[in-house]
Amino acid sequence: MHRFIRRRVPNAQEVEDILQDVFAELVETNRRLMPIDHVTGWLFRVARNRIIDRFRRKEPERFGDARIETDDGELVRMEDLVASGDADPESLYVQEMLSRELARALGELPEEQRRVFVAHEIEGRSFKQLAAETGDNVNTLLSRKRYAVIHLREHLQRAFDELRRARPR
Repeated sequence: MHRFIRRRVPNAQEVEDILQDVFAELVETNRRLMPIDHVTGWLFRVARNRIIDRFRRKEPERFGDARIETDDGELVRMEDLVASGDADPESLYVQEMLSRELARALGELPEEQRRVFVAHEIEGRSFKQLAAETGDNVNTLLSRKRYAVIHLREHLQRAFDELRRARPR
């Protein structure tokens, strides 16, 4: 059962939560004395339904909500790293450098991932709109964007770490 869920859910904590939910439902069903004809099939069906429920409830991840860890362990949001209009020269330099790195990281993405990321994050289009335009399934588009966000976070975390190391103390 654990392997079944693990193949479908990437987060180990969510796997454990789903597994616990499945067995809790089994105990509850048994407590109510409800007959189950094929326990194994029933367990897998409950697990599959729990997985689907989790993905339906989950909001798509916004790139602006991504966080980068600083030297002192503080998590800083990506949008907080972008300088305001009245920023000092150092902040403007950081903004320019991160913009270049973001453009570079976007260029490294596969075309489909880049297209979904730009359409959703930058152009503000919904996944339903994109699905209607491209003919792709909404879940496929969500997956492409998720992989794009993961890549961009990793790339920008490396750039941020390099910037921190280069900054005089």
